[in-house]
Amino acid sequence: MLKLNASYSKKVPAGEEYSSQSYHASVEVELPDGLSPDQLQTRIHETFDLVRNSVEAELHGTTSANYGGRPAAGAPRNGSQRSRSGARQNDAPASPKQLSYLLDLARQRGITPQQIAARFQVPDIQHLTRQQCSDQIDEWRAA
Repeated sequence: MLKLNASYSKKVPAGEEYSSQSYHASVEVELPDGLSPDQLQTRIHETFDLVRNSVEAELHGTTSANYGGRPAAGAPRNGSQRSRSGARQNDAPASPKQLSYLLDLARQRGITPQQIAARFQVPDIQHLTRQQCSDQIDEWRAA
């Protein structure tokens, strides 16, 4: 088994002169043995895209609009006033592990991340809730 650790950081100017805010996200996923070089490269690219898109969404405020003020899973909290307190567990964003497993199952079925996002009417799969992700995983595992 291989472990992949993808990280993305971005520093942006803050409101005051000579100050900045730092945004960072990282995720560690396990990859199955026996992947071809092309499959491995695809998995690396998809995982990095997930992390980068999470940071960019937090930076541009698109995450809060889609989640009622809750940041995406693994999204940085530096300078953020938002909180998940009181949020139901199933309404929370899908975890990176859930998304990774969902992508594995989708790949086995020839389904693209864009098709999954379209099914749940979200911009991309990083906007799935834990419940949506869990339901889709259960559906595919039962088939």
